[in-house]
Parts: sequence; C-alpha cells; structure tokens
Amino acid sequence: MEFEITKTAKRNIYIMLAIGLTLTLVGVLTGMKSHHFVTRLLTNGLIDSFFFFAMGLGALFFLSLAYATETGWYAAVKRVIEAVAGFLPLGMALLGVVLVIITALDGAHVYQWMDPEVVSHDPIIQGKTAYLNPTFFWIRTIAYFACYFIFLRGFRRRSLEEDRVGGTDLHFMNYKKGALFLVFFAVFSSTSSWDWLMSIDVHWFSTLFGWYTFAGMWCTTMVVLIMVTLYLKKLGHLEKVNDHHIHDLGKWAFATSFLWSYLWFSQFMLIWYANIGEEATYFQMRIENYKLLYFGMFFINFAFPMLILMSRDAKRNAGILTFIGLIIIGGHWVDVYIMVTAGSMGPTAHIGLLEIGMALTVMSIFILVILKNLTKAPLTAHNHPFLDESIHHEI
Repeated sequence: MEFEITKTAKRNIYIMLAIGLTLTLVGVLTGMKSHHFVTRLLTNGLIDSFFFFAMGLGALFFLSLAYATETGWYAAVKRVIEAVAGFLPLGMALLGVVLVIITALDGAHVYQWMDPEVVSHDPIIQGKTAYLNPTFFWIRTIAYFACYFIFLRGFRRRSLEEDRVGGTDLHFMNYKKGALFLVFFAVFSSTSSWDWLMSIDVHWFSTLFGWYTFAGMWCTTMVVLIMVTLYLKKLGHLEKVNDHHIHDLGKWAFATSFLWSYLWFSQFMLIWYANIGEEATYFQMRIENYKLLYFGMFFINFAFPMLILMSRDAKRNAGILTFIGLIIIGGHWVDVYIMVTAGSMGPTAHIGLLEIGMALTVMSIFILVILKNLTKAPLTAHNHPFLDESIHHEI
C-alpha cells in the first residue's frame, strides 16, 4: 500500500505553519525597533536551520552506518531513514541562506571574526585568521554541502534501483560508499560544528565540542525516526515493522541520550575542575545568564530518557516513546539555542514569540518534506538482501 499524506495531516501541518508564521510576524513587528533585532533574527535563523538540517544529516549518517556495518534489522525501516535524510537539500539551502546573510553583514554580531573592525583590535582573533576567515569558511561550507548532497543522491538512486533489479551488486556498492561517507563524516561533523557553532564564541574552544554536537544530532535523529515510524504504523503502513524494530530504535534513542549526557558532563567537568579563565568563560556566561535553561536542559535530556526508557516495555510503547520524543526534541533545541544565543546575544537574549514562531515554521516545513518524501517510493525497500532477515527480526 502506497503512502499518501492524509487531509488531516496536511491541515494540521498548515495550521502549525500558519501559527508559526503569525508568531514570527508578531515577533518581528514588536522587536524590530530593538538595537539587537537583526542579530536576534539571524541568530534564530541559524538555530532553526542548523537544528533541522542536523537531523537530516543524522539520518544520512545512520543510513551510511547501517550500510557500512551490513546491518540487517534496519531494512524494514530503511525508507523512513531515507525520507528524513531527504530533508538535507532544503536544510542546506536554509542554512546556506542564513550564512550568506550573516557573511554579507560582516558577521552581524553573530560571528565576530567576520567583522574586520573587531579583528583589527583583537590579537586573539588575529591569531586564528588562517582558519577563521570568510573565504576559507565558505570553501569548507561548500565542501560539506557538496559531500552530503552527492552521497545522499547516490544512496537514494541506488536504493530505488535496487527495488527494480535486485541482486547484491548495488548492496555492495552501498556498503563501500557507506564506509567512505563515514570517513568524510568523521572529519566534517566536527569541523562544521567548529565553523558554524563553536566559532560564535571565537575566543573559546573545546576538543570535545564536535563530538558533543554530533551526539545531540544523533539523538534527535533517532527520536524523529521513531516518531515517523510510529505514525506510519498508526495509519496501517509498515506491516513488516514489528515491536522488535521499535524496540531497537528505542534503544538507539536511549543510548544516544547517554552518549550526549556523557559528553556534556565530560566537557563541563574538565573545564570546571581546571578552572582556567579563558576556558571557563564559556560556561560562566551560560550559567550566569541561562542557568535555569542550561541545567534544566541537561536534566531533561538525561534524566527523562534514563528513567522512562530504561525498561523493555517502555521502548515498545508508542505513547511513551512519543511523549519522551517530544521532550527530547524540545530539550535539544534548547541546547542549540543556548550554544548559539549565549555567544551572539549574550545576556540580552530571551525566548519570545519570534523564537517560538521561527521554530514552529521550520518544523512545519521539516515535517511536510519528510511526509512528501515518503510518498515518492514504496515504504518497503523491495529486493533488499537483508529484508527477510529484517522481517523475522527478534530480540
């Protein structure tokens, strides 16, 4: 049975989109007289475009990981992973537009190192100009986008072709390409987070930052895969997906939540214990001005999955997984919000109508694109060599 977007789903998405656009417009009209308005607008654009782009990238990573490790169980949910990864082209476009505008405005107080006036009076930034300069920044950004697009397009094309011709040749090609992508991703996932997020706090750096950002991306990706799978099951699709598949996806969400929490604590604890001024300033800003959000976000993203998803039954319960999934997505959006806003806006930032409206707008587009991607191919990947193994998957 082919998937079609229901009228109810379309209506709900468009209502969410309308609410998001309305809140954004009200936020713009009420805040545009503020001295920091342009910075605030672009800061939120960077937060939302990166956050949803990252989930598409996380799906591409997970797909490549499944190919490279020749995982069997995932075959029944492969098209869900591809649909989420299919948001990448639009995600890259949104993120690219925001970065172009920021660059055109000499950093717009988001990236201080893009402002020649600031650089000329800051010896620390001057020492980093070999890496942090607009030309090299865009060379790297274009390289990231080109790599992700080429691999995504190749995986999708071979996946659809495999439905027609079968055999194992295409599978082994995906196996090789998946392993190759992981090599690129191992580097690009860290360097891109340095470029787009860590360089906002240009005087600070952390060797764990890339891994920390990656863990958050992976966790939210797994949550989205769970929620899309449960939605399709509720509509009567994905007949070959059973409780064991849902359980495995739940275990991934549980595990990646712990990975993110471990990296958060490791980064925080080592810098706090060393108490070196140029390192501690990053957390000092966030604790002094975002204390409730900062520690509340950690508690939500760590404690909720740990306490509720620990049991086997919870990982198979659609209601519990959906509830926890929404909390985790909200918690990790706050994580990205603090990463970006504390560096660009400092103590002047707050979550208002503009922040909520822009997040709802991009989320509506994200959901709509995923659902449209699901309509473009059968929900079961026919002729996948591990499909039979996946259908009979038990744990």
